[in-house]
Amino acid sequence: MLTVRHTSPRRLDVGLTLGPLGHGPADPTFHRAADGSVWRTSLLRTGPVTQRFAPAGPHEVVVHLWGDGAREAAEALPVLLGEDDDLTGFVPPQQAHLAHRRAAGMRMTASGRVLEALVPAVLEQRVQTVTAHRAWRWLVMRYGTPAPGPAPEGMRSGMRVVPDARTWTRVPVWDWHRAGVDPGRARTVARCALVAPRLEEASAMAPAEARARLEKVQGVGVWTSAEVAQRAFGDADAVSVGDFHLPAAVGWALAGERADDAGMLRLLAPYAPHRHRVVRLLMIDGRHRAPRRGPKLPIADYRAM
Repeated sequence: MLTVRHTSPRRLDVGLTLGPLGHGPADPTFHRAADGSVWRTSLLRTGPVTQRFAPAGPHEVVVHLWGDGAREAAEALPVLLGEDDDLTGFVPPQQAHLAHRRAAGMRMTASGRVLEALVPAVLEQRVQTVTAHRAWRWLVMRYGTPAPGPAPEGMRSGMRVVPDARTWTRVPVWDWHRAGVDPGRARTVARCALVAPRLEEASAMAPAEARARLEKVQGVGVWTSAEVAQRAFGDADAVSVGDFHLPAAVGWALAGERADDAGMLRLLAPYAPHRHRVVRLLMIDGRHRAPRRGPKLPIADYRAM
């Protein structure tokens, strides 16, 4: 085990900062423990790693790391914890002032792991979130590897490390079906995995160039590249255009009425280059939710088809 004590000159909320890296309450790669610590696993160039982040004050966190990738992960901790996140000139909209004060320790995390962010983003395309989270858990439990080190208390199945790129290309069609993933999304994951080394290079590129490289892969559009940019690159300006619920939520929060994608972008334009930061604050606040117009859509289960 490697232990690192990270001290920041600014407030640091580990849960809010790392929260976007989790995909559902049963994600085997991410866990919030009852004691306030955050656990996550990752697959780095030097090998797998398990990380436990234990807050030790408003500016400090103690990180325990296990596995062959522990030292590499320790070197990347400042970036992962958002020390490069620059809030210079950011003034939140009035509707997000309260959330901004309460979430003073929230940073934009940058995991640097493109495929780890890309696969769950593809699984979340065009389906309800609960369906995508279920598929992610099923696939990682079946094709991932046991995480190094101990597991959080209460996780009977333990944690898992995501499959590597080669393994994603070898998932058979029947297991995609068992996971509830349609053929289109399954093919997109396979295409991404085939060019994973080129995609991983995007983490060192400028945001626009990085997203353009991702979108060269058939099946990866602006919504998916934004979701990856938010998590892997720490892009505070990446707006998830094409989201089913987001434009209405942002429109209702900032203008008191529903908006489409174009309207959402107009409302967020004054806050560039912090548009995604504004969206996160509005979602954290939770007071500005568009009223429902009708019953929820039924959850499509591709396993039954």
